[in-house]
This record gives sequence, C-alpha cells and structure tokens, in this order.
Amino acid sequence: MSSNHGIQKHRYQNLKPENESRDFSRALSGMKAPEVTVEVHLANGLPSFTIVGLPETEVKEAKDRVRAALQNIRFEFPARRITVNLAPADLPKESGRFDLPIALGILAASGQIRQDQLDRYEFAGELSLSGELRAIRGALAMAYAISQNPKASETAFILPSANADEAAFVQNLKILPANTLLEVCAHLSTASGMPGLVPYVARHDKQRPEYPDFSEVKGQFKVKRALEIAAAGNHSVLMSGPPGTGKTMLASRFAGILPPMTDKEAIESAAIQSLSGQFNPSRWKTRPFRSPHHTASAIALIGGGSTPRPGEVSLAHHGVLFLDELPEFDRHVLEVLREPLESGHIVISRAARQADFPARFQLIAAMNPCPCGYYGHPSGKCHCSPDSIARYQRKISGPLLDRIDIQVSVNALRQEELSRFAETGESSEAIASRVRKAYDIQLKRQGKPNNQLTAREIDDFCLLDESGERLLKEAMARLMWSARAYHRILKISRTIADLARTETIRPEHVAEAIQYRRALKEN
Repeated sequence: MSSNHGIQKHRYQNLKPENESRDFSRALSGMKAPEVTVEVHLANGLPSFTIVGLPETEVKEAKDRVRAALQNIRFEFPARRITVNLAPADLPKESGRFDLPIALGILAASGQIRQDQLDRYEFAGELSLSGELRAIRGALAMAYAISQNPKASETAFILPSANADEAAFVQNLKILPANTLLEVCAHLSTASGMPGLVPYVARHDKQRPEYPDFSEVKGQFKVKRALEIAAAGNHSVLMSGPPGTGKTMLASRFAGILPPMTDKEAIESAAIQSLSGQFNPSRWKTRPFRSPHHTASAIALIGGGSTPRPGEVSLAHHGVLFLDELPEFDRHVLEVLREPLESGHIVISRAARQADFPARFQLIAAMNPCPCGYYGHPSGKCHCSPDSIARYQRKISGPLLDRIDIQVSVNALRQEELSRFAETGESSEAIASRVRKAYDIQLKRQGKPNNQLTAREIDDFCLLDESGERLLKEAMARLMWSARAYHRILKISRTIADLARTETIRPEHVAEAIQYRRALKEN
C-alpha cells in the first residue's frame, strides 16, 4: 500500500501541470491541528480568485490580503482564474493563518518560486497588506502536531517571528521564523548552501516560577492545612467566611504549593492558552490561575462559539480555577461545572463541528456565609434571619457541593493575630516540599493523584480499619451524606495519610477528613 502511494505521489509530481502547486499548513480543531493541503490552480479566462474547502470569513478575506501583499513586494499577481482548494474539504478552516501558504502557492503555480522546495516545509502566517507576517493563534498546537508526524525530522515549520518563542517549546522540530513574505520567498529561492531563514534557538528562562508566598498570610492555620491537603491530593476546596478574612489572599497563593509541572503538562497548558492567543513564553511551567468575574456566562466558563474555543475551565487546565463570591454566579453557570469536575474534560458540540478540550483543574471557591457576609463574625454585625441564610447558601446546589471535596470555614482574625509581631506561619516552599513528597507517593502507588481514583481503586487503596470504618459510618448516618461524599471522604483520608507518610489510613485521618465537609449546612 505504501509503495503504491509513493508511486502515485511520484507520478503526481512528474505529471503536475506548470500552472498548479501544492503546499501544506494546519487547521485547528479543538486541541488538534490536522494537516491541510493548500492546492492552487491557474486557468485561462476572466481574472478571478476563488477559495474552496469550507473556508470561514477570515479565510475568504485572504484573497484581498494576498493580492495586496504580492503586489506591494513587487511580485506579479496572475491575471488568470485562480482556484485555491483547502483540503480536506469537510474540515472547517478559520483565521488568517492560511495567508502565507496561499500566497506561496500562487507564486509557485505562476513559476515565480520553485515548487519542489515547498514539500519540505509547513507554513502558517497572516499577511499584512505590505507583506509583513503577523502573529497567529495556536502556533504551539500546530508545532506539536507537526512534531508527531513520522516525517517531522524532515519537515521545517515556517511561521511569523512573533510566534517563534511559543513554537520552540516543542522539541525535535526545526522552527524557521520570518518577518515578511519576501524573506520566505528569498529562503525558498536561495541556492543550496546559501544562507536563508535561520533556525530558531529557544532562549527560555529556566528559573523556577514565582508565586505569592503563604508566609505573607497571618493566622488561618486550619485553612492553610486544608489547602495543603487539597494540593497534595488534587482536591477542590470551598472556603466560607466573612469579608476580609483572607480567602482571596489564600487562593492566590495556592498555585505556589502545587507539585511542579511536568513537560507534558506544560505543553498541554501552553497549547490551550495558545489557542486563545493568551500564551506568554515567560510563564512557561507556571501553573495557570484563572479568576473569572461572577458575571461570566456559561459559555465564557466552559467555552463555545460557532468556532469552539476554550473557556475558563480549559484555560485553567493543570492549574487553578478560582471562583470568588460563588453564590453570586448564576446558578445555571455553576451547574456546567459538574461534568468537568468529574471527567477532567469538556465536549463542546455545535451543528457543524465538535471540540473536546481538557479541563483538569483544581477548583478553589470562596463565599460569604450569609447575604450580609458577617454571620458568625465576633462583632455580631449580622442580622440575617435563618431563612435568608439558608436561602443564600442554597444558591449553590447540593450536587455541586457534593463534588467539592473540602469545605472549610475561614474565621475572622483577632487583633493580636493581625499584629506585625504575630506568627506568619510556614513559607510556600516548606508546604510545597511536603505536598511534593505526598504526591510522589500517590504516583508511585497508583499513577495518579488521589482525587482521580475510581470506585474500584478506592476499594484497593483506601482501606480503613474497624475503628475508622465505624467512625465514617456514624458520620454518614448522622449527616446523611451521599455515596459520592463517602468516596470523597475516603480520598481525602488517603491524602492525609500520605502527608503523614503512613501506608494505612488511621481513625485520626478519617476524623480530620470529616471536619472538612462541614463548613456549610448539609444539602
């Protein structure tokens, strides 16, 4: 089969008419970047320019950009019937990334550059009217897709210089950045052995990511302990407390105690941010921290649009999604979090296409205990009725609360705890060291964090002794917890035992885990 394909390709190259050309680029479909063949045909007849192959509006507008760019850099624009086919025809094409391959295809079909040089490269870049190359979205995802091709070692990726930094994070791929269309044409027309575009050498900063430090937070030792457990086992957290108790301050420092990102996690996280045009090379291997406003829509949170793009849950992949003032979010918006919290990905379906985005994030949420915010405050300022407090807390549905592993109260600090002489507690580095050790134990034992254990794996790795089992059953009966809550208590207990470096889950681990499910009234 492969030999026949090689013969057919050889025949195509030998018998291809002079007025045809072909080069290659990439489309974006969710997290994938499938290959697109850009075919150009010049025919006699009245001058026209047609692009086929399911192009979106941005791609259709390439006709005017390409014509102006070629004319402004003194190339001849063929006064013929130009047909550009973007194959495969059933794959939607969007954005201006096809400007560069279309322009090169026209030049090759008209004999102004060599066709045989195009097969060695893949191209992407939006053209300005003067022929300059502008940055594109998704360069990292495209580079990663090229690197997975069996012939990646024989292929170079030509793209705008503005995207070179992010594309260079992909290993074993030659990146050739260019500033203008003219530079690309000069490179393709350069005789063998002569200088052309220079392969990009990454200059990435290898320093450790910087995060705000936990030592800056005074008091709140119980909450810090809960966040340490959450970081070690990949658990979600809900903090409930009056205004000014440090909930936002604690959440903003949570990413600093998470285990360091692996290369695979960093590539996945960066690729998603690249899809939305938000990737910053200086933040390589820095855990993302997303904090959408409570007025955010469901589409903003999970992603969407006619051309599906990632939402906040995906942009927080391998990082932290912080939802402040949780009850102020629309209830419908909060309910869309159920699926990604359980599955770690989100599928966005539209009439013409479907996109699957990863969404393996840690949810950190914060809320006031009542409408005025001061329920339980030592000042006694709260005058909310029990009904209004219950109604306020019911804005968060029981099923969603059930999916939040740890629920902890954040109490107001006393004056002496706020003094500059007050004890500040441990640094993020000290906490992160314990978290990393516990996380490594989990990877060695089951290959994943405790929060991702299945029901069968819970039975294998979260065994309780008789006293621990009795304690948990009493709590289940008294607090009327669901089966899901039962499993989450077991996972938290397992994480607490891992932090204590013990193979067995002891009753004190179970008792501590139970305390982290009682910040709010039971639903």
